Amino acid sequence: MRMRQLPALLAGLGLSMSAFAASSDKWDLPVHVKKLDNGMTVVVSEDHSSPTVGVSVVYHVGMRLEPKNRTGFAHLFEHLMFQGTPNAPKGVFDKTITGGGGRNNGSTRPDFTNYIETAPVSSLEPILWLEADRMKTLDFNEKTLKNQQDVVKEEIRVNVKNQPYGGFMWIDISQHAFQKWENNHDGYGSFQDLEGASLDDVRAFHRDYYGPNNAVLAISGDVTPDQGFALAQKYFGGIAARPTPKSGDFSEPLNKAEKRVEQTDALAQVPAIAAAWKIPERGSRDQAPMAVLAELLAGGDASRLYQGLVKGREIALNVDSLFGLVDPWTYDGPTLLTVFALYKPTSNADAVLTAIDEEVAKIAKDGADEATLKRVKTRMLADWNNSLESFINRADTLAKLQTLWGDANVVNKIPGWIEGVTSEDLKRVAATYLVKNNRTVIDRKPVAKEAAPAPASAAAAGAKN
Repeated sequence: MRMRQLPALLAGLGLSMSAFAASSDKWDLPVHVKKLDNGMTVVVSEDHSSPTVGVSVVYHVGMRLEPKNRTGFAHLFEHLMFQGTPNAPKGVFDKTITGGGGRNNGSTRPDFTNYIETAPVSSLEPILWLEADRMKTLDFNEKTLKNQQDVVKEEIRVNVKNQPYGGFMWIDISQHAFQKWENNHDGYGSFQDLEGASLDDVRAFHRDYYGPNNAVLAISGDVTPDQGFALAQKYFGGIAARPTPKSGDFSEPLNKAEKRVEQTDALAQVPAIAAAWKIPERGSRDQAPMAVLAELLAGGDASRLYQGLVKGREIALNVDSLFGLVDPWTYDGPTLLTVFALYKPTSNADAVLTAIDEEVAKIAKDGADEATLKRVKTRMLADWNNSLESFINRADTLAKLQTLWGDANVVNKIPGWIEGVTSEDLKRVAATYLVKNNRTVIDRKPVAKEAAPAPASAAAAGAKN
């Protein structure tokens, strides 16, 4: 009875469900930013819905800036950051955080390295002390370096060398799509380069790139801005700024000729293809349209490519997309949009590429209808908001955006950028970037399996017959 009366009640109040949704879907995160005297930027996002906090420390250094002939060094260094300091020996960092009910992690990307924690608010000060302590110095010793070199090499064996397809859709594709070493080398690293890393390399990297003036600290959760800034000053304010090397020019124009590569894979069961295009630079007016276009093309089962290649033509087994190792908003140098698909052995790479080109051509000509565009945007906005629910992800996103954009409040601008994308924007971006001349393709095929030899007894029986 009461439910039946709801539409009449809403109509009587002059409300519509669409208007209600429009007003309630808007979510502005509180963002407060302060720079300490030593150059460290602090971001605080207050939220008292849970007595917990998320912490992220992001350093503006990643795979692009690692030394030449030291591929994989930025990732190796990330591992070393967890191996202790003179004040907090190995194991203290993890025991302190997990003992206080928290968890922690870290990752290395082309343009940043991030260290994240979440815990009850009572553990905030110990976390900040630990982060400041390893910003000051590490326990530099040969035993630890050798141990982590072996750990990283084993990680490569597990995640790349002994995996079907071996990350070819982000490692190999970049090597062929980009011209500059900073953009095209393997960020996981070669075993030779990893083994060649010395303690002097480690000390220099920490000195040059891990100073407070090259870092952003973000705190999200049950803390006020005044509290967060005071704690940042207490634990990080006394760390002196250190000179940071100037980064080079990593920019690259769009490619002018398609590149095709064939590979074999001894572990794969079916063939796979990766097609990648260079995308707009960060801050370009085409960045948001490219993000929406990627979602329209390969964002889930309703996407154009899934419906066109998997369901319609039935030549692919799946379709996915990726923006290198990051997302559409957290890169600061040349980056690729890569479409990755496993395809049926009865098909071939040319058929898959032709199908992709046909779907892209439809968008370049006709764009997307209003209902489809609304569906795609709604999914993107839901994913964006959901990603910010947890304090650890919220802090990490704010720290990354402050590092790369110089503006943590981009977190509140991205939804508007998505909403502002038009069908005409999609037509322009598809016709500009997703073209054959700007494309790099890797066709990765299983190694043909040789038939097993017949058992000796069976062969003998056959001979008697």
